[in-house]
Amino acid sequence: MKIVFLEPLGLTVDAIESACATLKAAGHEIVVYPDRNPQENIKRAEGADIVVESNMPLRKDFLDACPKLKMLSIAFTGLDHIDMEECRRRGITVMNAAGYSTEAVAEETICMMIGLYRHVIENDKITRSCKGPSMAPGREIAGKTVGIIGMGAIGQRTALLAQAFGCKVIAWNRTPRQMAGVKFVDKSTLLKESDIVALHIALNDETRNFLTAKDFAMMKPSAVVVNAARGPVVNTDDLATALKNGVIAGAALDVYDGEPPLKADNPLLTAPNTMLLPHIGFATKEAFQLRLGIVVNNIENKLEVSS
Repeated sequence: MKIVFLEPLGLTVDAIESACATLKAAGHEIVVYPDRNPQENIKRAEGADIVVESNMPLRKDFLDACPKLKMLSIAFTGLDHIDMEECRRRGITVMNAAGYSTEAVAEETICMMIGLYRHVIENDKITRSCKGPSMAPGREIAGKTVGIIGMGAIGQRTALLAQAFGCKVIAWNRTPRQMAGVKFVDKSTLLKESDIVALHIALNDETRNFLTAKDFAMMKPSAVVVNAARGPVVNTDDLATALKNGVIAGAALDVYDGEPPLKADNPLLTAPNTMLLPHIGFATKEAFQLRLGIVVNNIENKLEVSS
């Protein structure tokens, strides 16, 4: 079978080909493209039986152009960028790389909490201005209540890290869960009691616009929001308005309604007390290596190839 990597997944071509040694030994053709170019995806996937990529949207036009396609091995956790309904209709297997970024995203979440509380971006600007010893005093996360929305693997790991920093952790989850030291509460209670609200829920019809103006109005004026889940789970316009009107104190985001670069008219660009990152939560060397192993293993299992 022809297995096409539409991108190098943050690694070298040699690293990917080495990881695919067993597949090559079994007679399968491996094609690895050394760069990421969404405009070339259809051309690159020509004749492919299996396609590997991370978070580039693959919709009906792509599937129409790939009549031989039997599998998408997605090097990402979420699948909202894939036309899943069309894949099911065509009998195309879709597998993700669940778990590869758990540590990376949880650590980034804590990083954003501390970054907001200690005004890291603002203090960096002050230092670079070379205009004297003025500073923006911060706060400590120790002793604060962290409310985690979504207690899958990443949410649970974030809870453990927050506890290690001396935070009280409360949580909301769609289905009942238990975790030592974590009190599970309803959504309204979480919003009212939390100093820091961290989002770790998947994007679907139920979670789109999970936080809107009415939710921000329930929160403490001193509270901050950290979103390392999916952009559309928070209403962008409502969040920007809440920040500009002082309804909440700050927000740190690594995800948006659409991938960066952001459009110039995005209201978050002019909202105060924000930390805006370019969707890098998953992007660590360790996570990239781990997800390559998961992606290749998914293909080997599909093809019943033993490594």
